[in-house]
Amino acid sequence: MLSTRLISRSAARPALRSTPIVSSSVLSRWSRGYASSSEEKDLIIIGGGVAGYVAAIKAGQEGMKVACIEKRGTLGGTCLNVGCIPSKSLLNNSHLYHTILHDTKNRGIEVGDVKLNLANFMKAKDTSVNGLTKGVEFLLKKNGAEYIKGTGSFVSENEVKVALNDGGETTLRGKNILIATGSEATPFPGLEIDEKRVITSTGAIALEKVPESMVVIGGGIIGLEMASVWSRLGSKVTVVEFLGQIGGPGMDTEIAKAAQKILKKQGMDFKLNTKVLGGDTSGEKIKLQVDAAKGGKEETLEADVVLCAIGRRPYTGGLGLENIGMELDDRGRVIIDSEYRTKIPHIRCVGDATFGPMLAHKAEEEAVAVVEYIKKGYGHVNYAAIPSVMYTYPEVAWVGQNEQQLKESKTPYRVGTFPFSANSRAKTNMETEGMVKMLADPETDRLLGVHIIGPNAGEMIAEGTLAMEYGASSEDIARTCHAHPTLAEAFKEAAMATHSKAIHF
Repeated sequence: MLSTRLISRSAARPALRSTPIVSSSVLSRWSRGYASSSEEKDLIIIGGGVAGYVAAIKAGQEGMKVACIEKRGTLGGTCLNVGCIPSKSLLNNSHLYHTILHDTKNRGIEVGDVKLNLANFMKAKDTSVNGLTKGVEFLLKKNGAEYIKGTGSFVSENEVKVALNDGGETTLRGKNILIATGSEATPFPGLEIDEKRVITSTGAIALEKVPESMVVIGGGIIGLEMASVWSRLGSKVTVVEFLGQIGGPGMDTEIAKAAQKILKKQGMDFKLNTKVLGGDTSGEKIKLQVDAAKGGKEETLEADVVLCAIGRRPYTGGLGLENIGMELDDRGRVIIDSEYRTKIPHIRCVGDATFGPMLAHKAEEEAVAVVEYIKKGYGHVNYAAIPSVMYTYPEVAWVGQNEQQLKESKTPYRVGTFPFSANSRAKTNMETEGMVKMLADPETDRLLGVHIIGPNAGEMIAEGTLAMEYGASSEDIARTCHAHPTLAEAFKEAAMATHSKAIHF
C-alpha cells in the first residue's frame, strides 16, 4: 500500500488572491482549444477527466501556468461524459418510473396511463451531462488554466506533442507533467464490443430501445447499476458473477447478501460462482455458454443484449511512454511513489492510471494533493477513508474495512447494527429495507468501518467518512445529537448498538 504523509491541520494557509483576469484573446484561443504559446508551463496535464481538470483548476488557483490536454472534445472524462453522471440520471429517473408503476397505489396516489418515452429519458441525461461539462470548462477559464483539445504524447521528459482535434499539432514544454489519462472498460475475451448488442457501460447509457432480455457479465457496482436501470424499464436481466457475492470484494458480505435479496425481489436473476466460457453473436439472440466457476454443468443463456462489466483497466495507450522509459506494473498501471512521482521525478500520475480504487472522488483528492506537493512540498490523501457507493435502490455505501477483511487479518472488532425498519423517517417514507452496520475496535472503540444498505445511504456515508477521517469512536457518534425524524438517526442508533445498546430496537 502506498504510504501517505499526514499534514498538520494547523499548517499555514496561503493568502487568498483575486480571480485571474482572462483576456478576450485568451478566451478566443480557448474556444478553439489551442495552445497559447510555446512558453514553458509550470504544469502540463495529459487528460481532462476528473483528476486532470481538478488538478488544472487547483494549479490555476495556486498561480501556476498550466495546460490541460484532453482529446474527447469535452472535459470531465469518463465520469462526466459516459460514467458516473449520466448513469445517475438514468438511475434516478428509472427509479421514479418504476415507483410510479409499482408503488404509488400503496401511497394513496392513483396514476393513469404511464408510458416510457425513451428518447426524452435519454435527453434528460444528456442535458445534465452538457450542463456539467460546460461548467467545468468555465471553471478552467475562470482560474486561468489553458484547455487544449487534442491527443497528447511524450516526446521527451519535458516535452509533450499534441495532435490537435481541429488539425495540426503543437508541442508544449513543462517543468512538471501529470499523467491523468484514466481508464477504459476491460473487454471480455471472445466477445467483440459493438456498443449495440455487446456493450460496455458506455453503450448501456445509450441504448435506443429497451431490450427484452439482458445478461450482465460482472456483478460489481457498474454492472448492478446498469442492470437496475434496464430491469426497471422492463428488461429481463440476469447477472452472471464469477465470485460468490455481488458488489465486489469491498462490499461487506452481510450487506451484499441483503442487497442481492432485495434486487432479486425487484426482478433480477443472479448466477453467482459462475464463469462465462464464450459467446455466439451470429444469431438473433446472443448465446452465452456458462459454467460453475469450480466446475459443473454447462448451460446456455440467451439475451438480446450482453453488458460486459468485468472491470476497468488503466488507459495509457498512445502516450509515448516508451519514449521516456516509463515503467508500468503487471496490471498496466503507472508506478509511483508516495508523492505520485514516477521514476522521472517531475512526471507524476494520479487517478485510474495508477494504483488504488478507480473512483472519481479518489482521483479528485489525489489531483489536489499532487498540485500541493508540486507547489508547497506537502499533500495528503487518507486512503483509509475513501467511501464507495452503489446507486441501486436501495443504495449501498461503505467506508473503511468490512467484516471479512477484519476476520482475515485477525483484527479484533465489535459490531453493531440498526435496521431502517425501526427508523421513524424510513417508516413514514415507506422505505424500510436495509440497515446501518458499524465495526469498531473492542478496546479503543475507534471506528474501523461503516456499511449501509438503505435509502439515502450514499449521502449518509459522508458522516461515516468524516468520523473515520478524525478517528472517532462509536461513542462519539452515539453521543452526537441527530435531528428527529431523520434517516440519519439510524446511523446514531447503529453507533449506540456498537458502543452499548440501541434505544429503538
